[in-house]
Amino acid sequence: MSEVVAAAWVWVRGRRVLVVRARQSDAFYLPGGKLEAGETAAEAAAREAEEEVGVRVEAAGLRLFRTIEAPAHNRPPGTRVRLITFRGDPADPAPTPAPANEIAELAWFTSTDTARCAPAIRLLLDELVKADLID
Repeated sequence: MSEVVAAAWVWVRGRRVLVVRARQSDAFYLPGGKLEAGETAAEAAAREAEEEVGVRVEAAGLRLFRTIEAPAHNRPPGTRVRLITFRGDPADPAPTPAPANEIAELAWFTSTDTARCAPAIRLLLDELVKADLID
């Protein structure tokens, strides 16, 4: 069994969480991705937020939210993902996120949108509900 380690940014606004869908995917994820050499998980989450939705986030201001382990979506059977998620405010007080690079669309989800998400994000939505952050 192989494991993919990734980091992601959790941005909650108006009791909804920002999610993205890559061009080659049928499921929504958080803005995030794999760590680059020498990069911390928080640095990866901040970099990916800017690359995927154009929102600048300071890695030093990110706080660990949850680490989620689940089957990896769109990967060979038996592949698992360990998703390290962080919360933190954007550097700009009123950013306008927009799809960039491989991202085809973005949306703001509540727990009613679980079926449209990758397995790890389904678990994350449950955690956001338990923390009373989304509906």
